[in-house]
Amino acid sequence: MKSVLITGANRGLGLGMVKYLTKQNKAENIFATCRTPSDELKQLAQENKNLHILNLDLTNLNSFGDVVPKISQVMGDQGLNLLVNNAGISTKFTKLQLVKSEQLLENLTVNTVAPIMLTKALLPVLKQAADKHSDRPVGAERAAVINLSSILGSIEKNDQGGFYPYRCSKAALNAATKSMSLDLKKDSILVACIHPGWVKTDMGGKNAPLDVETSVQGMLDTILQLKEGDSGKFLQFDGTELPW
Repeated sequence: MKSVLITGANRGLGLGMVKYLTKQNKAENIFATCRTPSDELKQLAQENKNLHILNLDLTNLNSFGDVVPKISQVMGDQGLNLLVNNAGISTKFTKLQLVKSEQLLENLTVNTVAPIMLTKALLPVLKQAADKHSDRPVGAERAAVINLSSILGSIEKNDQGGFYPYRCSKAALNAATKSMSLDLKKDSILVACIHPGWVKTDMGGKNAPLDVETSVQGMLDTILQLKEGDSGKFLQFDGTELPW
């Protein structure tokens, strides 16, 4: 894989993906986006010249187009093989009586609107990669968009209620993923959403059963094995298909 862009790469799963990709030499060029790079991400960039940190505030939707020339400056006419919409936010468990409109709108903006609009902005370089590598099968080695979702976005699996802002934003992201998979099929761009599992991160908390390394390795192994028939699917980090 020649190139991958990961949002929210300064910590948690995003940083874990960057670490894994650099250590395993899975990508020739890695674009790590975040609002403010962590010291750990900066250190990784110093040690790996193929790691490029790009400033990106997902609440500033009008700035997304600025990323395209920065990718092209590095990749030339190779385009972008893989976009991982990883960045996300979550409010704590929210009962109906306590939910606030501000929480709903904030979660929807970062978790749903931003991935859709960033994918739209990066379509030129994704299509460029799909055309440039037309000798390869549809998938991450050619061109793909992976949206990090959550089992909490599954309507069928919702047996607890609550979590209105996060559940609604991830269910909407799942719907967007399905539409993207249909809209981009003609361009040979694979689109799928992945649930990373319940992971020990700032969002997942210390009681989560999975560590970052296990989740990241499972997700990236799954992503790199996806084929054309997997486009539009909702998958767990280990490749198991999940119900909508």
